[in-house]
Amino acid sequence: MPELPEVETVRRGLAPAMEGRIIEKLELRRADLRFPFPQDFAEAVKGRRIVALGRRAKYLLIDLDDGMTIVAHLGMSGSYRVEDGSASATPGDFHLPRNAAAIHDHVVFHLSDGRARVIYNDPRRFGFMKLVARAGLEADASFKGLGPEPTGNSLDADYLATRFAGKTQSLKAALLDQRNIAGLGNIYVCEALWRARLSPFRAAGHLVTPAGKPRDGLRRLVPAIRDVIAEAIEAGGSTLRDHRKTDGTLGYFQHSFSVYDRTGAPCRHEGCDGTIARAVQTGRSTFYCPACQKG
Repeated sequence: MPELPEVETVRRGLAPAMEGRIIEKLELRRADLRFPFPQDFAEAVKGRRIVALGRRAKYLLIDLDDGMTIVAHLGMSGSYRVEDGSASATPGDFHLPRNAAAIHDHVVFHLSDGRARVIYNDPRRFGFMKLVARAGLEADASFKGLGPEPTGNSLDADYLATRFAGKTQSLKAALLDQRNIAGLGNIYVCEALWRARLSPFRAAGHLVTPAGKPRDGLRRLVPAIRDVIAEAIEAGGSTLRDHRKTDGTLGYFQHSFSVYDRTGAPCRHEGCDGTIARAVQTGRSTFYCPACQKG
């Protein structure tokens, strides 16, 4: 499943091709993806200008000039391909080549210069698109209750202390809870916990004092989260499946993982002689260093 940096990479890749353009036609080649398309979807967006491309958590937001927003999710295997004249490229910087078989091209945005097309391809069809009023976006079921972005100023140690106080669930599970922080996924949680030298198994509430203040470990964690997300966005994402970005290049942040998927490798913390281990928490792989992640 693409994580926040992958979706942000897709957004940045699509923006130059889509922002300011008019949707001359929305071609729906089937009636549904994960869910049915909105009723009269193609007619509702025809002739609308795309004013901005945004992102909230793992959702792509295509803002239109009538106050409506196309909310899109990539699911497990979704990707966008930009075709402008004779050029073609696929947005999103990922590990393996993206599927480009035309049989999986399910949605086509025909844009205003008559040559540009943005094509959504999704072999597994776990992605979706829906139309939501921008003014009511945060009340929509997809966004209601989401925590702050890991890149935003509202994420700080004091905020996490209010969320973690008294919690007995593991620190990793608390970080994956989208109500606490929006958009964090398994890869980046593992990496951030390693950077902060925090045990993924420790109860989240142990990082909060009886007075409700963040302990040192929680203060280390926030910049670790920010840094690992920023580096992944800069590198273009890291999902280990079949995604690629608009200029066709493949991702490379996965090659700089410090802990994720490195079972049996030496820990990269200076002075640590530990070995990366793997465990399973709530059905997901956790990668960590037992020697230095004891906090």
